[in-house]
Formats: sequence, structure tokens, C-alpha cells
Amino acid sequence: MGRSGRVAIPAVDRRGIANLETHFVSPEVYRREDVAERQARLAELVAERIIPQLVKLHSEVLPEALPIEQVVEALAPSRSDISGLAHVVLGSDLEAAAAYVLVLRDRGLAMETLFLELLEPAARHLGQMWDNDECDFIDVTLGVARLQKLLATFNGSHVLPDLDTRRQVLLAVTPGDQHYFGATMVERFLHASGWTVETAFDRSAAEIAHAARAEWFAVAGLTVGSERSLPALQDTIRQIRRESRNQMIGIMVGGPLFTANPGLAQEIGADGTAANAPTAVLMAQKLFDEMVLQMTN
Repeated sequence: MGRSGRVAIPAVDRRGIANLETHFVSPEVYRREDVAERQARLAELVAERIIPQLVKLHSEVLPEALPIEQVVEALAPSRSDISGLAHVVLGSDLEAAAAYVLVLRDRGLAMETLFLELLEPAARHLGQMWDNDECDFIDVTLGVARLQKLLATFNGSHVLPDLDTRRQVLLAVTPGDQHYFGATMVERFLHASGWTVETAFDRSAAEIAHAARAEWFAVAGLTVGSERSLPALQDTIRQIRRESRNQMIGIMVGGPLFTANPGLAQEIGADGTAANAPTAVLMAQKLFDEMVLQMTN
């Protein structure tokens, strides 16, 4: 914040913002006549339903933690922070949303912290609301797309046009596993959020790795349904990393095992996990951004 008290806005011009709008949302979403109404309604849902749950989560997961008011004073995003972001990010002014997040970042919060404490929880709860029929697919797509745009804006991946066509995901089910439903939902949300998705269902580990070698992918996503499939999943991850055309490929995993124990993802060699399809979209963007940062450093 400068001497005038105004918040600095990241270098995203209005033409760039317009490009981002089509970059992170599949065009058919905007063919709906009620998009603006849906955006406003979803912002209200996030503010009124999601934010109280996030504040409650703070005290339930950390029963001995300081009161939420003291945590806010210690720089953690507050209920009003997240509520305000919900209304801004689901509107049409990406500049305003970027400025809002800058306020939080300038308090000293790293983007990794903002991802874990602000953006990812919001995406996760959007997914839960969709599961509970409290909002529909279009609503969640619009919300997650704007969360993606904030990540790309602050991590700088939106300013690299040569990478625009490389937001590609290889999506597979662990060999021997028959749990396709979750992977199908992830595919649907990724596509609606502007990703190009190739599926490799009913493939062996060698065939999945061959697909990663035959075409360049930024991210590989793998789902698993049971603990007995973990060795096959770990072997598939090793083969993808060894043979992938993109040697900096990000690998995310999903399934009930990782929902119960998120730390298991890194134990078996993945880079991250997501609790549901909307958070998988956000995780894919996070891994893409990290890859871009490595490529440009």
C-alpha cells in the first residue's frame, strides 16, 4: 500500500482480463442468459454458508488454538476477508479481486498460505454445496474459474501466452481400479474450467506413461479407490515421472484415502491431492503455476 493509501494492482491490463475470462471458462458456460444472476447468487451463498463453516473449522480442527479474532490479528484470513473475496471474485472485476488479495498478501501472507487457507477451502466448500444440490454445475464452474484466475494472476502464469495452449491434463484411473465416477467428475470440471483433458482409463501403468511420453502435459491426475491399489498407483507415478515428455510434470491424486490422509499423497510420490472435483481444478492450476515458475527461473 503506497503513501496515498491505495493498494497496488498487479500488471493485468483490461484486455488481458478479457482474455482470462475466456481462458478459464469454457465458452458454453457464457451462453447461459442468467450468468450474471448466478454469479450474484453464488457470491451470497459463499458469504452466508461457506464463511461460517470455515470459521467453525478453525476451532474444531485446532481446539487449543487462539480465538479466531486473535488469529485474524496475527494475519490469518478472517471471515470478513473471505466473505469480501467471495463477493469480489464472483463479480466481473478481476482487478478488484486481485487488489483485494494483495491486501492479504501485503500483511505478510505467502501465496501458499492464501491457497491453503483461503482459495482451496472456498473451492472445497463450493464442491460440497454442489454435492448437496445447493448450487449447480454452472455456479461452481464460475466460482472455481475465478479462483483459478486469481492464482494465475499472482503467480504470473497468465502473462506467458506461449503457455496458453499447454494447460493440458492427463487424467487416469489407477491400473486395476474400477472407481471411474470421481475421475469422470474431475474431467467434467477441468474441461468446463478451460483445461484440455485426455483420459487414460482402463490402461496399464506402462500405457499411461506412454501417453505422457507421446504428448506434452502440464499435469497428470490419478484416482484410486482402495488401499490395495496404492502399490500400483505408486508404480504408475514413477513411470510417468521417468517417461513424461514434460520432465516438470505436476502429479495430483484423489480418492477417499487421500481425503482421510492428505499427507499420503507426498508419501507415494505425488505433488498434491484434492478432496473433490472443484478443488482438483484449483490444484491443477497450482501445479501448473509452480511449473511455470520453475521454467522461468
